[in-house]
Amino acid sequence: MYFKLEGNIVDVLNNSIFKGIITVENGIITSIEKKEVDSDVFILPGFIDSHVHVESSMLIPSEFARLAVPHGTVATISDPHEIGNVLGIDGVKYMIENGKKVPFKFYFGAPSCVPATTFETAGAEIGVDDIDELLQMPEIVYLAEMMNFPGVLFKDEVVMQKIALAHKYNKIVDGHAPGLRGEDAKNYIAAGISTDHECFTSEEALEKLQYGMKILIREGSAAKNFEALIDLMHDHSDNMMLCSDDKHPNDLVVGHINLLVKRALKKGIEPMKVLRAACVNPVLHYGMKVGLLQVNDPADFIVANNLTDLTILETYINGELVAENGVTKIKSVEAEIVNNFNCSKISEKELKVKAESNKIKVITVEDGQLITRQLIAEVTIVDDLVESDLEQDILKMVVVNRYNSAPPAIAFVKNVGLKHGALASSVAHDSHNIIAVGTNDSDIAAAINLLIDQKGGVSAAKGDMKYILSLPVAGLMSTEDGYVIAGNYALMDKLIKEWGSTLQSPYMTLSFLALLVIPELKLSDKGLFDGNKFEFTSLFE
Repeated sequence: MYFKLEGNIVDVLNNSIFKGIITVENGIITSIEKKEVDSDVFILPGFIDSHVHVESSMLIPSEFARLAVPHGTVATISDPHEIGNVLGIDGVKYMIENGKKVPFKFYFGAPSCVPATTFETAGAEIGVDDIDELLQMPEIVYLAEMMNFPGVLFKDEVVMQKIALAHKYNKIVDGHAPGLRGEDAKNYIAAGISTDHECFTSEEALEKLQYGMKILIREGSAAKNFEALIDLMHDHSDNMMLCSDDKHPNDLVVGHINLLVKRALKKGIEPMKVLRAACVNPVLHYGMKVGLLQVNDPADFIVANNLTDLTILETYINGELVAENGVTKIKSVEAEIVNNFNCSKISEKELKVKAESNKIKVITVEDGQLITRQLIAEVTIVDDLVESDLEQDILKMVVVNRYNSAPPAIAFVKNVGLKHGALASSVAHDSHNIIAVGTNDSDIAAAINLLIDQKGGVSAAKGDMKYILSLPVAGLMSTEDGYVIAGNYALMDKLIKEWGSTLQSPYMTLSFLALLVIPELKLSDKGLFDGNKFEFTSLFE
C-alpha cells in the first residue's frame, strides 16, 4: 500500500502547521515534505477516547469501531469491567479477540474492581491472580480505574497487591475518586494512581492537577462534566485528556471525541492545546502504538475541512482508509454469543412494599450526573403499601439478581419523570443485575420479565404494549449492525420520553442507579445503599 496525501499538516507534537505532502508505505508514514500545495484540507492525528467502557455502547468492539471511525476516532483506552463483572477474565478476553477483527486500535485495561463492592451480586470475580495474568498480556496496557479508593487509603491488602502488580509490569494505574480532596487525594495519588475522570467541579480537578494527577474531561451519554472543567485546558492542556466513559449507540452515531474538540475550539481554547488533549496525551501516557503524524509513525490520522467546524472527511488507521465523508468502511464481522443469565421470572406480588411509616428515603437523580442525592419524602400509603407517587414524581425502583433467583430489592426514585408504564435494563453498573423503574407494579414486572425471557436487553412496558431491544452478549451488547441497534435504541429512548421521562438519556441514567461506588444513595440487588457511609440503609425514616 503506497499513497501520498497533501494539505495543511497539523504537527501537534511540535506545535506547528505547514503545507506539505505525507507519503505512506505499508501503513507507515515514510516521509513528510514541507511544500506549497493546492489542497486546503487539514491533516491531523486521529482522536482517542482516553476512557470508555465499550460495552455501554451496547455494541461489541467491532461494531463500536464501525460507528466511531467516521468521527475521526482511531483508538480507545477501554476498561472492560462491565463484561468482567458478568463473565470474569473470559469476558475481557472476548473483548480483546473481537476487537482484533477490525482495523481499529483498542487498548484494554485489567479491571481492578470486579466485583465493584461486596454489597451486590456480580456474575464473576477478577482476583489478584487474574490481574497478574491479564497484565502480562500485551493487549492489556493498564490497570483500569481503581474505584475502591477507600481500599487505597486504608491500604487494603488485595487492592495494594493489584496496584503493585501494575507497577511490576510497568503499566499505568487509572483512577476513580469522585469528590476526593485534600490529604485523601494526595494519598490516593501517592499510591501510584495517575488519572481521574470523575471530577465534577473545576476546584476538585485543579487540586488533583496540582498534586500531579492527569485529569480527563468526560462527556458521555449520562455524565457530562465538559462545561465544569473545560476552562482548565487553557493552562493545563499538557495534563488533560478527553473521554466519553459511557456512550449509548444513538449518541455514537451523532459524534464522539470530535464533538468535544469542536466545543473546546468554540470556547476559545487554542487549537493545539485541544488537539494535545484529544490526540497526543493519551498516546504518551499509555504508551499507545498510535501515530502522531511523525516520520516512521503508523499512518493513523484524519483529514478535516478546517480547524473551525472540523468536518471529518477521511479517517486512516495503519494507512487504511476506514471512513470517508461520514460513512464507515469497516465491515461487520461474525461474533459468538456469550452470557451469564440465570434467574426466574418475577410476579407483581414480589414488588409489594409494606409501609413501616409514611416517610421514606428517596434516591434523587441529577440529570447529566452519576451522583444522586438522598431525599426524605412523605408518601401516600394505600392499603398499608407504599406505591409510586406520580404527583411528587417518586417512582418505584427495583433491582433483581440476574445470576440467581432471589427476592427483588425495592426503593424509590425521584426526577425520572415517567407518567406511564415502566422501563428496565440488564445494563446496570457495575454488576449488571436487572434494574427497573415504573409507575405501577404490573408494568414493572412485565418490563423485567421481558429481559429475563430474552436474557438481557433494555425493555419498556405499558399495559399490552411491550418492547425490548435484545442484548444477548453478556446481557450488555448486541452482535447486530451497530447502526440498526442505534436506530432501535433511539426508538426506545423516544418512547420513554413520550411516556413522560424528562431525562436526557433515561436508560443510561437508569443504568447508574445501582452504581454503589458513586454517592449518595443507590440500590443494589441486596438493598438500599448509603454511598457516603458505604453501608446498607433502611428505606424508611
